[in-house]
Amino acid sequence: MLDLVWLIPALPLAGFLIILAFGRRLGEPRAGYLATLMTGAAFVVTVGVFLDLVSKTSAERAHIKTVFTWLPVGNLKVDLAFLADPLSITMALFVTGIGSLIHLYSIGYMHGDPKFSKFFLYLNLFVFSMLMLVLGENMLVTFLGWEGVGTCSYLLISFWHTRDSAATAGKKAFVTNRVGDWGFMVAMFFAFQAVGTLSYGPLNEAARNGGIAQSTATMIALMLFVGAVGKSAQLPLYLWLPDAMEGPTPVSALIHAATMVTAGVYLMVRTSPVLAIAAWHWAPWIVAGIGAATALYAATVAVAQNDIKKVLAYSTVSQLGYMFLAVGSGAYVAAIFHMITHAFFKALLFLGSGSVIHGMNGEQDMRKMGALRKLMPITGFTFIIGWLAIAGVPPFAGFWSKDEILLFAWNKSPILWAVGLVTALLTAYYMTRQVIMVFYGKTRWEDHAADHGAHGDTHPHESPWTMVTPLVVLAGLSIVGGAIQLPFSSTTKRLESWLEPVIEGAERPLKSGSEDIKWVLAGVAVLIGLAGIATAYMVYSKKKVKAIEPTVLANAWYYDKAVSDFMGGTGRKSFDFVAWFDAHIIDGAVNGTGRLVQGVAGVVRKGQSGLVRTYAALIGIGVVILLAWFVLRGVQQ
Repeated sequence: MLDLVWLIPALPLAGFLIILAFGRRLGEPRAGYLATLMTGAAFVVTVGVFLDLVSKTSAERAHIKTVFTWLPVGNLKVDLAFLADPLSITMALFVTGIGSLIHLYSIGYMHGDPKFSKFFLYLNLFVFSMLMLVLGENMLVTFLGWEGVGTCSYLLISFWHTRDSAATAGKKAFVTNRVGDWGFMVAMFFAFQAVGTLSYGPLNEAARNGGIAQSTATMIALMLFVGAVGKSAQLPLYLWLPDAMEGPTPVSALIHAATMVTAGVYLMVRTSPVLAIAAWHWAPWIVAGIGAATALYAATVAVAQNDIKKVLAYSTVSQLGYMFLAVGSGAYVAAIFHMITHAFFKALLFLGSGSVIHGMNGEQDMRKMGALRKLMPITGFTFIIGWLAIAGVPPFAGFWSKDEILLFAWNKSPILWAVGLVTALLTAYYMTRQVIMVFYGKTRWEDHAADHGAHGDTHPHESPWTMVTPLVVLAGLSIVGGAIQLPFSSTTKRLESWLEPVIEGAERPLKSGSEDIKWVLAGVAVLIGLAGIATAYMVYSKKKVKAIEPTVLANAWYYDKAVSDFMGGTGRKSFDFVAWFDAHIIDGAVNGTGRLVQGVAGVVRKGQSGLVRTYAALIGIGVVILLAWFVLRGVQQ
């Protein structure tokens, strides 16, 4: 099966090409079922490759399949090759697995949309690009997928482009991600300069063996982190992700919760040996510090959002911050562990929110919902499971992965641990707030029926089977997903053992003091999570405490507004000045030099008449001048 690893991305690509050619003929729902079948087939092949890898020893769990030589240019030789190892196959499993569920969900969610086939065209193209990203044997193949998912993100966010907000959000995501792409490209340049190849194997091996100078490793690691900041929506480039909620809800679940936004975390773990030898006193601190700041910042914003998808969007930014906190703390296994569990419960929550929006006939304001648990029992039950998982309530999946990150944060610095703990408190609080506002309390949609016309015409109802089936599967994974990495003994840490060949020598060991109190820290984390749930319950259910939702938090600390004002004001004037300077000074100097040479040449050209007598006269004048010069020189001497 290892030699068939190329089939994993090829199947979604085939689905894309078939729908591109015959999409209109297929129509609804056949185009959706075809796209789902292709992604599901890719999942089956991935499972086969996974089982093949499991049957091998740890040292043999890396297989390269070269399709063809892509760029043979001088010393640069890049193959279009796929790498099947524990990390890439782990990523491919949840990309194809969760991707298949979201494809199935989309058949029901996009029912009746005039561009039904085009939506699944984009979804298959996205899955292909994401698989190229995670299966790439070298940085250039990864970058091909990296750019592909960025393009698909733009197409899917602005899918309903007749809405100005959707078109603007798509362009915002595209432009913001270009900043991160610049960092990735610079990292590739330094990597090639340092080891003469873009393949991950030689790069990581050189890092382990001291073949890369610390300064070069630091530059590569930080430039890769710049790329990760853009793709994974960290401060200061996070601001595209909340606006990306303008796209259809399956897009939010697939791209902006489970897969694309985790690409930055994947990239950092893939090159973890390079980060491990970077300037330890400050480079990983930058990663951990930005991750912790992003986690806390986004959590504070989420507590005051009223759009059901905006709450989950800021929650995603916050949880991605948790993953980078783990990477910066040297906890690469914990970062991947939380990436997997987050894919389960956040995809569940996004799809659950889409089911609510579908049942509410397009309404997204939580203040106009309430008591939906009885009318949408499957959606309500599965959403509650996702809430308990993200709130860190044991034994749900989110508890185990979040607790491991907090342990390594304590191991690195109690300050980072404290920030992570406050974030966990806020997470439990705002997610409980969302559950109460949507599924409990009194019915409020009837109160707003007159204000919102169509939103009040349809009584809330449960979604069709194509939408609720993925919810049930993801709910089950959100319950048992933590079993892949339990902290009881080395034998229960299955994910750590599985990823050991990839992160060998990079994982930062726990100090004896941290190991001794890990259960105390876990207990504190549970109590903090329960405190957040209880506080939200008293505020939004019992009404014992007045809700505090300041405008500054509802407007995301005005950061987005400040950036927009700068870009439209001072920034625009600065860019206009740069354009003027380039056109008139830089280009003016070049063009002026050309005009000067042209003018002088025009004058000289007039002396070239082609008449022999003119040339003879000029020679005579020259002779006279030379004789005069010699005579004068002789007189002076």
